[in-house]
Amino acid sequence: MNHKGLGLVLVLIMAVTVAFAGCTSSDDTPAKPQVNISDKTVYIVGIDGDYAPYAFIDSDGNAQGFDVESVKWIAENQGFDVKIQPMAWDSIIPSLMNNKIDMVYAGMTITPERKEQVDFSIPYWIVNQSVAVHEDSGYTLDDFKNGTLVIGAQSGTTGQIWIEENLIETDLMPKENLKATYPNFPLVAEDLKIKRIDAAIYDKPPMLEAIAGKPIVIVGEINTGEEYGVAIRKGDTELLNTMNAGITALMADPYWEELKTKYEMA
Repeated sequence: MNHKGLGLVLVLIMAVTVAFAGCTSSDDTPAKPQVNISDKTVYIVGIDGDYAPYAFIDSDGNAQGFDVESVKWIAENQGFDVKIQPMAWDSIIPSLMNNKIDMVYAGMTITPERKEQVDFSIPYWIVNQSVAVHEDSGYTLDDFKNGTLVIGAQSGTTGQIWIEENLIETDLMPKENLKATYPNFPLVAEDLKIKRIDAAIYDKPPMLEAIAGKPIVIVGEINTGEEYGVAIRKGDTELLNTMNAGITALMADPYWEELKTKYEMA
């Protein structure tokens, strides 16, 4: 055999091998590690996306509201980042307990029952429950308190709890007269608008937002004096202390008054 020819063949084989090696799919190469743009800790904040003026999703799909802007200010002040996560209200505490979110900052009332499941920050707001009826119904707050009406409430809210403790457990109202399967309050307001229910109960500021432009009127308030706080997973002392420091700083800053004015809560 001609050794020169053999050498040429070997060179050609090696060239083809190298060429094919260069065409190997990039999927077979190790992935490059992701580079973090920021070293800040990111906390996932659970909100009720239908709870204006505290927390809501605008027409562009962005989270807005008094609480949303508050937690963003606190994040900047305390040196962390946040991701806002809208979710169903009746699943928000289980989501916190199961590590799907890191806190609930959306007008959550501090209650003994909830404190058994989560820890709360210092209070940052106080509200009462309000009662609304259809404007031509003639129903009064006394009718509501007497337990003679069919009442709608968002599932998992303190309005539902108030009805259960003060009207149903006292035998003033039959259990079936409480309709509390609504995942959000705007649905309650819609049923009140078409008179599927006689009355509705909800925190006053978001009640005003939900009934605006509808034939619904507020006939009174129930002085519950509820304190809102930020819910934190039990044992997360570092985040709890951080949020307490942030809330304290926010309430002492001029921006706090700006927020109250902006959302007509002053």
